[in-house]
This record gives sequence, structure tokens and C-alpha cells, in this order.
Amino acid sequence: MSKEENKVKDEELKPEAVEVEVEAEAVGTDADIDWNQEAQEGEVLDEQEAKIAQLEAALLASEQRLKEQQDSVLRAKAEVENMRRRSEQEVDKARKFALNRFAEELLPVIDNLERAIQAADLENEAIKPVVEGVELTHKTFIGVVEKFGLKEINPEGEAFNPEFHQAMSIQESPDHESNTVMFVMQKGYELNGRVVRPAMVMVAK
Repeated sequence: MSKEENKVKDEELKPEAVEVEVEAEAVGTDADIDWNQEAQEGEVLDEQEAKIAQLEAALLASEQRLKEQQDSVLRAKAEVENMRRRSEQEVDKARKFALNRFAEELLPVIDNLERAIQAADLENEAIKPVVEGVELTHKTFIGVVEKFGLKEINPEGEAFNPEFHQAMSIQESPDHESNTVMFVMQKGYELNGRVVRPAMVMVAK
């Protein structure tokens, strides 16, 4: 075979080889690149989703702790406010009723002064100055105790009130309406609204 014939055969075979090689490169390279890119993108997305899930869980836990702390603060604040109110009420009660026992001991003195005034013979000029002195003492005494909240309960002619009056007897009376105080046997006293001693009364039937 001559050199020219060999040359022609080589030229005929060469393009086919090139075409096969090019086709093989094209198929193999594009598939690998696409697969690698998808795999990498999938891994990145999985990592991002995992991080997002962790961050969301951490955020929920933080919000829960914050809510619990806010509730604790509100409860503590309410408890402090309640304690302050109770303390104020106790102090107020202690201030108002600290003289309760002392007032109870003073009542017989007031009763005796009033009995002395009622029993005095105002016709007798000799004892008139003494009676006036006792009346002045009684008036001053009542004025002093009233400054500290002690007031008398003298309900004659008023409707009977069991919270402030103690009925010693009940009698029929055409001159008084039913359940009305006819006569006060002993005055009562209250200290800042609290009854120290109820008034002993006679009530109309």
C-alpha cells in the first residue's frame, strides 16, 4: 500500500476518534458537575435547616424563661404590695385601738363623775361650788378622751341597735314607738368606731 493511501485512511479515521472523544467528555463532565453541585447544595441546606431549628429551639426556651421570670416578678411585686397594705392596716389598727384597755379603765371614772353630778343637791348653796367643780372636771375629762376617739353612746329616743345597745328590759309604752329606746340606764362608749361598752337601755315593746 502506498504512503498516499495510508494517509487517506488516517485522515478518514481521525475525525471519528475525535468525535467519540468529544462526546465522551461532554457526557461525563456535565453529569458530574450537576451531581456534585446538587449534593453540595443539599448539604448546605441541611446544615442551615439544622442551625435554624437549633436557633428556634433556643429562642423558644429563652422566651419561656423570660415569661417565667416576668411572672415571678409580678408575683413578688403583688406580694410586696399586699404586705405593705397589711402593715399599713395593722399600724392603723394599732394606732386607733391602742387605748382600748385604757379607755375601758376610764369609763368607771366618767360614770362616777356623772353620778356625783346627778346626786348633788343644787339647792344647797354650800355645795354648789363643789358641784360646779365636778361638772367642769367631767367636761374637761370628756373633751380629752374625745380627742383620742372615745365617744359616748346615749341613744335615748333612737331606734334600738343591737350592735351598740344592750337591752336590759322591754316594756310597753304608749308614748314610744315599738323598738325605740325609752331609757338609758348606762351610757355606752365607742373608740374610733369600735364599741368599748354597749349602752344599757330599756326598749319599748
